[in-house]
Amino acid sequence: MATQVRSHKAQKVLDRLSKKLNRQMVGSLIACVHCGMCTDSCHYVQTHPDDPTYAPAYKADQIRKIFKRHHDWMGRVFPWWVHAKTILTDEDLEELKDIAFGKCTNCRRCTINCPMGVDFATVNRMVRGLLVHVGVMPEGVSVVSKDQWEIGNQMGVLKEDYIDTIEWMEEELQDELGDPEAKIPIDKPDCDIVYTINPREVKYDPRTIADAAKIFHYAGANWTMASEGWDMTNFGLFSGDDDLGGSVAKRVYEKVQELNGKTLVISECGHGYRSTRCEGPNWGGVTLPFDSESSVDTMLRYIKEGKIKVDKTKNSTPVTFHDSCNNARSCGLYEEPRELLNLVCTDFREMYPNRAENYCCTGGGGAMSMGEYTPRRLKSAEVKANQLRETGAKIVVTSCHNCVDGLSDLIKHYKLNMEVTQLVNLVAVALVPPEKAVPVEVPKAVHTLKGYKILVVDDEPDTLTYLTTVLEDNEATTLQ
Repeated sequence: MATQVRSHKAQKVLDRLSKKLNRQMVGSLIACVHCGMCTDSCHYVQTHPDDPTYAPAYKADQIRKIFKRHHDWMGRVFPWWVHAKTILTDEDLEELKDIAFGKCTNCRRCTINCPMGVDFATVNRMVRGLLVHVGVMPEGVSVVSKDQWEIGNQMGVLKEDYIDTIEWMEEELQDELGDPEAKIPIDKPDCDIVYTINPREVKYDPRTIADAAKIFHYAGANWTMASEGWDMTNFGLFSGDDDLGGSVAKRVYEKVQELNGKTLVISECGHGYRSTRCEGPNWGGVTLPFDSESSVDTMLRYIKEGKIKVDKTKNSTPVTFHDSCNNARSCGLYEEPRELLNLVCTDFREMYPNRAENYCCTGGGGAMSMGEYTPRRLKSAEVKANQLRETGAKIVVTSCHNCVDGLSDLIKHYKLNMEVTQLVNLVAVALVPPEKAVPVEVPKAVHTLKGYKILVVDDEPDTLTYLTTVLEDNEATTLQ
């Protein structure tokens, strides 16, 4: 029987797989015990209950089998025993593409529900990167990646259009405030803040730029925006292309350094925050000489320090909050947006589940750019639609532009009587001149562990030290 010849693309994928295996990746590939704990955590599974190919363990197994065949001794010697297999044809790669891009938004909800700590989203991102390396990807991913490589931002916004939009928003701000000194500085050196944004703000929602500028103006901030390197989004996170991820991130970092900025403030974008603040230095192989933070932290600090004054009665419509997967699950930004909402709104209602257990908006992982998978995405959005409906809120707030688009789509599809907005918009509405401010009582931190005696048990000394320190910092008494 003739042996089938492996295609050139399939061989390149196998060669690159060897270079992408690290401790985290191998751990996630070998640790799965197929317990099924991840299955019900996935919004795709919940809306496709009769199709087992949506289960996270099944999806991970498609790359796990290849790993076993080429990198595990048991899979090389007894492939039939461990269900190992290889890839031979371009059709095999298309099947992987359908799983990696079309059946997962890399939301990581399965990861936090895995007792073995398997991070399927990290594995899935690696698979995407392997496929992108040989040109196997949805057309939208190709187009957006090309724009970031060649034009410098993921929506292909030209420099002159960007500058025109900033100048337009500056004029709008001056008219609104009746103050010709209200500015949106561009390339101002030696600033305390360099503010970076999502290209969607320039192209579709420039009002968020004006709202942020209004907040900075009221706070008396020494700030600027950059004429280049202003796109803090990074499609490298979605495509799995570390080279693209590093290049995009370094453009932002280099501009901040060129302007001698002290702090990089990242506007409300979940994957942009994660990519720029957490992943970018690793992709780019750099150490940052400046601080960085989410604009959510910036706005909250301004209120707490009294730099801006707000009147929460200006936002009286019932609101709920959607946790962006990247901001929340991947970066731990849980309480800050809620604290901010309670300071600028009168009727904030939680949706359930929330925080780390919240469901994806279904627009994450670059899904909004992959038109061929829209029917699946909207079907899986039924889970989120039910969450929103049950709150009874009229506005859903999110600190992520991808989520704005994903939520807007599902609200229209499921005919929900809601609208979507962001924290910066609500803070801007609540702003009042200092002489007209309504006093805002900022809740003091409550040490809920004071008076508790907690037994700490672990066989790892480092873990004992860490847990003991955290508990004692919160005024608990620890026993070992």
